[in-house]
Amino acid sequence: MFRTRRLAGASVAALAATALVAGCATGSGGSSSGASGNTITLWTHNAGNSAELDVVKKIIKDFNGSQGKYKVKLQAFPQSDYNNSVVAAASARKLPCLLDVDGPNVANWAWGGYLSPIDVSGSEVPLSDQLASTVGRYQHKVYGFGFYDVALTFFARKSVLNKYDIRVPTINKPWTKAEFDSALAKLKKSGKFAYPLETGTGGTGEWWPYAYSPQLQSFGGDLINRDGYKTASGTLDGRSSVEWATWFRSLVTKGYMAKKSGADPSKDFLAGKSAIQWDGSWNAAKNAEKLGDDLAIIPPVDFGNGPKIGGASWQWAMSSTCSNKAGAQAWLKFSRQTKYFVDYAKATGTIPAIEAAAKQVDGYQPGGKFNELVQFARKFAVVRPATPAYPYISTEFQKAAQDILAGADPKNALGQAAKDIDNNLKTNNNYSG
Repeated sequence: MFRTRRLAGASVAALAATALVAGCATGSGGSSSGASGNTITLWTHNAGNSAELDVVKKIIKDFNGSQGKYKVKLQAFPQSDYNNSVVAAASARKLPCLLDVDGPNVANWAWGGYLSPIDVSGSEVPLSDQLASTVGRYQHKVYGFGFYDVALTFFARKSVLNKYDIRVPTINKPWTKAEFDSALAKLKKSGKFAYPLETGTGGTGEWWPYAYSPQLQSFGGDLINRDGYKTASGTLDGRSSVEWATWFRSLVTKGYMAKKSGADPSKDFLAGKSAIQWDGSWNAAKNAEKLGDDLAIIPPVDFGNGPKIGGASWQWAMSSTCSNKAGAQAWLKFSRQTKYFVDYAKATGTIPAIEAAAKQVDGYQPGGKFNELVQFARKFAVVRPATPAYPYISTEFQKAAQDILAGADPKNALGQAAKDIDNNLKTNNNYSG
């Protein structure tokens, strides 16, 4: 049953988007299901991303041409407006049958009654073949799947590391905390770099938990106690988390990284102003084109509890109000062909969600110059907490981390974030039901 609930931590801007969404829904079918007869409406966040949007269009064209029973119709939104548009449409019961959802939001949208579980059994590609981070689950049910993921990595110049006698780490032997701290100290002492480390601190929104909470997890902390997802106190503000926050702040006080970096994290690295860049796999090709064989793709640091990176990207799902679920699931099943996994990876420069596709994408195949990124996603990815509270947790973590870099006491900042998250959980009855 559809339940109207407020998206945890959602912006009130969603209300302002209601008129826009209602108009789009009416224009694409008019019914609350987003379908008129056997025409099925599909929403995507890719209006500003022509490369990925072209793949979506191709799948729709192929599906529509493969049979005469259903017709999928596309409605594309700019990513900046997309989430608010979905929230507003859900409130007005005007969601389309098919929509994409950012992986960390799957649990919240499922809990909120936006999504229905999907059944894609019998597809060419079984779900079991996918990277675990590319399948969206909530309460042991599958609500979405993605064609790709991305991986966090360090980029560096081999020549620079060799010059300062810094070991080039491998996937089987990553840097330890002591090694990483020593490397940054050497690079800072050289006087050659304004900031030896670039981590994208000028970023906003989901970048903060995506980029930095894996480091917290490698220290032994986490955003919430995952045993039931009922409290953040004692975990987000626990000893290990405070150790991470203290270290994180020290990167600024020691002059290793900027409190707020520029808008383009790769600019200073490629210009030689920084020596090591913490960034996503989406910049691997650009960095490789510029640096060639001198580029080192480096695994995350093992801060004591194993290397960690964030997991989960955009996924496809079906709305709970869809009145043509057979047709929607027919499209979902049709899309799960290896060739489309390949198309997505080639168009977006992302990591294919299945090994069979990776073997067909230049650079990502076994032995390819980017295959390490595939291995990082397979071995080190930690899915952000699969709880409806995640959007709120994300916002609170970003605020705390930014305050810490600005000079706030780490224990107090994390303690306040944990308290606020617990209050949100209590207010929502731990998102039960």
